[in-house]
Amino acid sequence: MGGLAMEELPLSALFEQARKIHLAASESGTDQDVVKKGCEMFQKCEDMIGKLGLFSSNETKEDISTNNLKYLLVPYYLAELTEKIIQEDRIQIVKASYAKLKEFFSFCEAMELVPDEELEASSRSSGAPADRRALKIARFKRQKAAEAKLLEIKERKERRGRSTKAAALSTPVESGEDDIPDDDSEEEREAWLSSINLAICKAIDLLEMLKREEEMLSAIKERQLKDGEDGFSRDALDDRTKKAETWHRDAAARIQYSKPAQPITCATFAQDVLEGRASVSQGHDHKNQPLIFGPASIVGGPLSTERERMIAQVFQPSHRMPTMCIEDAGLTEMNIMNDWQEQTKKAIEEATTSWYNDKPLRRKEDEEDDDEDVEAVMKARAFDDWKDDNPRGAGNKKLTPCG
Repeated sequence: MGGLAMEELPLSALFEQARKIHLAASESGTDQDVVKKGCEMFQKCEDMIGKLGLFSSNETKEDISTNNLKYLLVPYYLAELTEKIIQEDRIQIVKASYAKLKEFFSFCEAMELVPDEELEASSRSSGAPADRRALKIARFKRQKAAEAKLLEIKERKERRGRSTKAAALSTPVESGEDDIPDDDSEEEREAWLSSINLAICKAIDLLEMLKREEEMLSAIKERQLKDGEDGFSRDALDDRTKKAETWHRDAAARIQYSKPAQPITCATFAQDVLEGRASVSQGHDHKNQPLIFGPASIVGGPLSTERERMIAQVFQPSHRMPTMCIEDAGLTEMNIMNDWQEQTKKAIEEATTSWYNDKPLRRKEDEEDDDEDVEAVMKARAFDDWKDDNPRGAGNKKLTPCG
């Protein structure tokens, strides 16, 4: 889009295109040219708002029309986009963004959009930590409520759009009835007021962050001027950064040999292998001891007294800690299965071998049993023949009274 096209655009179209750039820059990283283009578009919006005289210091939020409410967000959007610009003199960017946020906050205060507790906090230079914490919690709740309200309005619009589309498909549209607008001005006003409340919450947090950043940058600049480093260049900073990275890399390489870390699980050992801290050929013995969640000064040191031992056992996990990793458990089960298969195979082989080896013995035993049976039959037959020859009582005939 050229400069001429930007001049020709109306305020509403220019605002919508700039807001799309702001949304894209907020969700993900955007090219610096696009960010600067969005800043130019918002600055053009500010100029057009001033020329048209849309707002007055005597008005409140009830006096502003629904169509003009969204233009209250122009300074906030411009401040957020300005903060994302990257350049050498960062302090100028911080000051420009801070000034726009203050302008937005002051105008919202004039429009009676800022909560009373935020106004009281801004009037005080500093407060107690408990008060600051309570204020941040209240601000966070307001921010979440505004986000939930915007989401609810969006879902309501989508449902109404789907029902309207379905009704249009099911009912024939008469001539002249297709362009009847929905009476959703109240819903639109509610959505823009929620967006402004959300922007106020974010602007207060961003103001605090930019103020601290400006103080840090000013302190660094004063330190450089005091030390005579007026010509501090980017090359010197890059050189220092490279030296620091080299030192850390060498220290990380030396620590492998000076103090080797014992792997705790197979996953960590694999990570060590991938990152070059260990070799695949190295053995790794997993000794997973129960973890102690005590203070850092006690954990890892000698527990000499019962009191230290009790202190080190504070905040223990409620569940039982594992005694081995998953890989060790799998290897153990695999060894058990291999032993069982070997025992089964050995038993099958022994059973098959003994069946063939015992076959002659079984034949011999059968023959012996047959011989014993023949002898018993012959003995029984001889006893029957003897009983036939010697009837019962044949030897006592002289003792019978009638014999």
